[in-house]
Amino acid sequence: MTISQIHHKSPKTIDQEYQLVKAAQNDTAKFEVLYDRYYEAIFRFVYQRLDSKELAFDITQQVFVKALQGIKKYKFKGVPFSAWLYRIASNELNTSFKQNKLIRTINIESVTPHTLKEDIDEESLDDLWNILIEQIGTLAASEITLIEMRYMENRPFKEIADILDITENNAKVKVYRILDKLKAKCKTL
Repeated sequence: MTISQIHHKSPKTIDQEYQLVKAAQNDTAKFEVLYDRYYEAIFRFVYQRLDSKELAFDITQQVFVKALQGIKKYKFKGVPFSAWLYRIASNELNTSFKQNKLIRTINIESVTPHTLKEDIDEESLDDLWNILIEQIGTLAASEITLIEMRYMENRPFKEIADILDITENNAKVKVYRILDKLKAKCKTL
């Protein structure tokens, strides 16, 4: 599997995107193209984790301010530019949660137990889903982020790894440990 398949983007698209980044690195006025391309996706990512639309707008703006300020330092690693933006967004959310003592919101309305299907056996699917819903508030923020990205946003492990700046294997291990922890709770209830 190639990087482009993992990220749902063709090598041509990733290269075109990198050309836009290089243009913005040379002339920050050209950052507007990247802003227009990714604003909505980053806003949705942020808003899905908050109760306040206004705060989501503020944090999203801060993401793009930091991206613009750091664009010259951006290093192409063969992955979509959006992974870098999502990492900034994730960091901004975490900072906001800590500074403002915000309650983290988890949007599970559009998710079904079958989202977990490929990672666990069919027998414990419904039980694990019910435990996940009941116990999600007991998970650490980093664990919730992993569960959201994998099962609520349907992100591949490679993309999760790029966003969180960890290895793909580390992303898998962390997700499966969370599922194992939830399975253990299934057995005790």
